[in-house]
Amino acid sequence: MAYWYNVSTGRVEEDGSTDPKGELMGPYDTQEQAQAALATAQQKTEQWDKEDRAWEQDGR
Repeated sequence: MAYWYNVSTGRVEEDGSTDPKGELMGPYDTQEQAQAALATAQQKTEQWDKEDRAWEQDGR
């Protein structure tokens, strides 16, 4: 079973019962991972931004 985080409602939805109009993030293996979707996305974005800055400074 897959889980999705619905950005529109702020709720976790199970595969097969997702809101067709929702803005979904996922799929995730667990409800806990889906619930943490926004925090995970923020962490990844911050890491990528850090890597981009390093690449721009070092030229690699």
